[in-house]
Amino acid sequence: MAGGAVRQTGVGVSANHQGEGPHMQKQGKIVRWIDDKGFGFIEPAKGGKQVFAHIKSFPAGSGRPAPGMIVSYSESVDAQGRLSAVNIRLPGPMRGMGAASKAFFVAAAFLLAIAAMVWLEILPAYFLWFYLAMSTLTFCFYAADKSAAKNDRQRTPEDTLHFLALVGGWPGAMYAQQLLRHKSSKQRFRLVFWLTVALNIGALGYLLTPQGAWLRVVIDNFVS
Repeated sequence: MAGGAVRQTGVGVSANHQGEGPHMQKQGKIVRWIDDKGFGFIEPAKGGKQVFAHIKSFPAGSGRPAPGMIVSYSESVDAQGRLSAVNIRLPGPMRGMGAASKAFFVAAAFLLAIAAMVWLEILPAYFLWFYLAMSTLTFCFYAADKSAAKNDRQRTPEDTLHFLALVGGWPGAMYAQQLLRHKSSKQRFRLVFWLTVALNIGALGYLLTPQGAWLRVVIDNFVS
């Protein structure tokens, strides 16, 4: 009788353990996030040890994690023996439009604005083709650098990526950063990137003013 009770208890413990297995989705709150490093820690909703969370465990295009966010996740143990969160999911509203989608719409809106100015004959058509070509080229550079980082090959210098963004490739760079999750958590890189965006848009705005007419003539002569 006692043996049966022991076996029964053992079954109960085993069932409980299965219920809390590594594939079961748990809930918790991000209590710490180091954005420039791309990792942080989740506090389980039911209490217990904080769980390590890496940016790669979040769904692509879901935006940047931040302290206070409620998430669901599965537990695993990483190569360093740490209790880690995998298959992390954000709440419903956060999934509505991820960072990659937002970046795509911003880039598309800018290119559509250029197309509209071409249609209204405010800008020559080559401006649109140049922005499209530079954006595509810059996206490819980001993809190649992401692949190089994963496979321990020679990397593309950050100055090259910034130069490509500065001369018109920033829409492609913006989309690549979020879609590929590349250079999207390095604060210094992002600061310089947004500076290149501001300079490029500022230069375009200058070309549209009477004071910038001389530069338009120079560019037209160079292209033709």
